[in-house]
Amino acid sequence: MNHRREWLDWETDGRNWPNRSASQFVSTAGFDWHVQIAGPENAPVILMLHGTGASSHSWRDLLPRLSDRFCVVAPDLPCHGFTRPRVHADLSLPGMVQALSDMLAKLHRGPAVILGHSAGAAIAVTLAARQATTLPRHVIGINGAYLPIRGNALFSPMAKALFANPFSASMFSLLSRVTPLGGNLLSATGSPIDEEGKAIYRMLLGSSGHVHGALGMMAAWDLTRFDATLRRLPFPMTLIAAKDDPMVPPENSNHAARLAQGSRLVVSPNGGHLLHECQAERVVQWIDEAIGEQRSDGVDAA
Repeated sequence: MNHRREWLDWETDGRNWPNRSASQFVSTAGFDWHVQIAGPENAPVILMLHGTGASSHSWRDLLPRLSDRFCVVAPDLPCHGFTRPRVHADLSLPGMVQALSDMLAKLHRGPAVILGHSAGAAIAVTLAARQATTLPRHVIGINGAYLPIRGNALFSPMAKALFANPFSASMFSLLSRVTPLGGNLLSATGSPIDEEGKAIYRMLLGSSGHVHGALGMMAAWDLTRFDATLRRLPFPMTLIAAKDDPMVPPENSNHAARLAQGSRLVVSPNGGHLLHECQAERVVQWIDEAIGEQRSDGVDAA
């Protein structure tokens, strides 16, 4: 397979990447990372983790709104976007957490806040729960995927089979380029995102390396023991959930709020799965409230 067609090329595919001036490339033993870093060097670090199949572009409207008071660090997750593997990639939850820990160590940055969307929220919780020396102050999840996928007995073996077949990602990428498949997948999120975001998702879906990474992540995902991680989180978290999310039901956030003692649940009546992409200003407001206010335990409805 042509390497250029397998993976996105920064000089061509990335020439109009959102917040391009913030992009950096850093290598660890396992990956060549694309990561966006913006904001004052001495400001608290907020690490932003996108979900399966997305990339750092998912934070395109949050990064400029947060980088005046935070040092924002927003990577493409392993085998997503412009982050390429150097060796065989472990795309399980523990593997992702270890890879991110290696990247943060290379950057010499310990996050004060970890913000995650969908599967990225589960990574955020796990990363915070295992940090021993640079403990974050807060974790924020947006439409977090904290429960095993419904129908997982069927879905997980299917994802593993697709991941194992070297032609699956190439065929999916081809179909995304020549059929309405990409647009249909975006419609399934229930979120009216802008044309820039739609174009980038279509480009990502056209990269077989990116698709293979997303399939590998889904195939390796196991949340059967995640409740224990939520219970040992050393501080309350903030959970933001859209009532109309058709991909990750709000019950995921309700469940996590019950287990992570003292956590706050913010419920949005709309916005769909990509809530942070179509209602960035509201999400930033909730983030500021979560970080800045001293509050008692409870549940808020927005």
